[in-house]
Amino acid sequence: MTTLRQRRVGKGTEAAEDQPSEETNVKPDGKIPSGPTGGKLWNILSITVGGIVAVSLGLLTSVYVATLHENDLWFSNIKEVEREISFRTECGLYYSYYKQMIQAASIQQGLHGLVYDNKTESVRTINILERMNVYQEVFLSILYRILPIQQYLEPVYFYIYTLFGLQAVYVIALYVTSWLLSGTWLSGLLAACWYITNRVDTTRVEFTIPLRENWALPFFAVQIAAITYLLRTHLQPVQERLALLAVFIATFLFSLTWQFNQFMMLIQALALFILDCLDMLPTAKVTWLYIIQISGLLLVCVLQFFNSMILGSLLISFNVSVLIARTIQKNLKKGGLLNRLGKLILHVLLVLCLTLLINKFIKKILNLESDEHIFKFLKAKFGFGATRDFDANLYLCEEAFGLLPLNTFSRLSSTLLFYVYGFVLFFLTVAAVIVAFRNLSGSNQVPLKVKMEEYTVTLKPDAAYSLVHTVLFGCLALSTMRMKYLWTSHMCVFASFGLCSTEVWKLTLKCLHLYTSQRTQVIKYSIPIITLLYISYKFWPGIMDELSELREFYDPDTVELMNWIKSNTPNTAVFAGSMQLLAGVKLCTGRTLTNHPHYEDKNLRERTKQIYQIYAKRSPGDVYGILRSFGTDYVILEDSICYERRHSRGCRLRDLLDVANGHIMDGLGENEPDLKPSLYPRFCEEIKKNLPSYTMHFTRVFQNKTFHVYRLAKHK
Repeated sequence: MTTLRQRRVGKGTEAAEDQPSEETNVKPDGKIPSGPTGGKLWNILSITVGGIVAVSLGLLTSVYVATLHENDLWFSNIKEVEREISFRTECGLYYSYYKQMIQAASIQQGLHGLVYDNKTESVRTINILERMNVYQEVFLSILYRILPIQQYLEPVYFYIYTLFGLQAVYVIALYVTSWLLSGTWLSGLLAACWYITNRVDTTRVEFTIPLRENWALPFFAVQIAAITYLLRTHLQPVQERLALLAVFIATFLFSLTWQFNQFMMLIQALALFILDCLDMLPTAKVTWLYIIQISGLLLVCVLQFFNSMILGSLLISFNVSVLIARTIQKNLKKGGLLNRLGKLILHVLLVLCLTLLINKFIKKILNLESDEHIFKFLKAKFGFGATRDFDANLYLCEEAFGLLPLNTFSRLSSTLLFYVYGFVLFFLTVAAVIVAFRNLSGSNQVPLKVKMEEYTVTLKPDAAYSLVHTVLFGCLALSTMRMKYLWTSHMCVFASFGLCSTEVWKLTLKCLHLYTSQRTQVIKYSIPIITLLYISYKFWPGIMDELSELREFYDPDTVELMNWIKSNTPNTAVFAGSMQLLAGVKLCTGRTLTNHPHYEDKNLRERTKQIYQIYAKRSPGDVYGILRSFGTDYVILEDSICYERRHSRGCRLRDLLDVANGHIMDGLGENEPDLKPSLYPRFCEEIKKNLPSYTMHFTRVFQNKTFHVYRLAKHK
């Protein structure tokens, strides 16, 4: 089991493109620049200083997380095998392809090994570039090979420094988004500071480096920044085209680097759909965003050798349905309140029906079942019937896929982030409701110019998008803890924007009958500065203590296992075991696997359930037959799974297998009435007794405190 131990000694100013309002070109001290020349100089100075601060904060964040990673593991001092073991579970699997490309005789041979891979799944050749999002590993490995840096930088450092460098891109994108929304870079500074001080809830890059989300989320943040700019009013055609290009590139890179891209962009498409229906976004821009999402995903589909899971995604079906429905209902935004509400209800129903029909048709044509486990999980999670499905229960029992813990809010509140977020969310929601009602009840005879001016003053399109975005991703985070990183990072942006927003403070002060232009400007800058001072005073000492705390990677049992495999088994040996451990086996030893953690394939899920019978109540003959059917030479049993205590009864892996097999579970507690006792004892326990019925099939060849390795007999 991997542990960490203590080391032993000896080993605000205004942005240039702020949207027109009555406070245009006002300095933080409330003085107005004298003349147009003074205003331009002030804007140039503001953009220059704000840009320098953004880049500096991004680089500091990269250095910060890199230092935490080094201090936590003593990465520079541990052995290569220990470094690789530190890439846990699926992280190790992804990194193994980077290592494979680096070690290949040539780039062409490395690519051929990925396209025709027969070591990731035994007795089966698969296309890694089709099945997994590993183009980033391919690109990095090629870059490492062609750059003259091999003598100065090890491959592993080139890899991890790239990921830490992307954190700089992430923070800069959050900073710029907040700056664009509020009009002052002070807002961006506050957003970046909140991101850093809430690091536990905004990122996990320092201990899950190769995870797909750590590649994808920086590009998602860039995409949101580009959309925020695109939704600004009075853009020149050139500016609009450049913004669309930036959105497309960021969308493509986001889609290329994460297999769950389609679900995140579906939520984004829902946000655009809601705002378009309520006439809160320009329809032409929304249409372009739908098209960009589809084209970006289809381009990734081509690069992934026409991955059927992408073609059968709900996102493509939904976006196509919206475009078709809009063509059918051309007069959707005309008429009175009741008339428009009726049209909207019909529009929503039409889009929903078209989405389901198109998606079902595509999946039927392609015979697609790769993502069925996700829908089974969602069905069970939200109470649409209990299930005995092994895959769905495997997700349901993981803490990461459970509800967001309440202590998350106490941590976010300690930095004032959650309090400010709630304040801004309340006032902007009120503003959005007013604007939506006005838009729906407005007659089509109202002059467009008057309507747009009224709308812009109340709630700008970019602010409206940010509001719905944060609400939808907040719902996702509340329901699934693993997705909180999509919400909390945007929470930093949303809260800082609101705290520095003229519109929010104007609305607040008008509600309190205290509004004056000068008072709004004073509050707009003084409150964020006071918040920054508070955060610095309270959290700077803690950050310094964190950076001075030194630990060391320590997992001798896994190191011993990996070294034994490399020294005592042939290179062609096939290993069976848990998904998490086998990813490390592939990375550290290069041996062939029976199964692995990349779960987005139906055949692999069925194979994994069969392999996991080593922890179920099955006869030795049955288990031996299953393992040999996948070409297994060695099987690794883990005491931490066989005697698991981390989960409660009903969620232990052995319990999930028992229920799926129709057997009663171990221990005190209730069982469903139709479950029966098994005719056989638990395999992982009974094999250790060396009974003849087991030794005729399995021979123990290695053991330590954590692992037991058995070689399978090769009966004719």
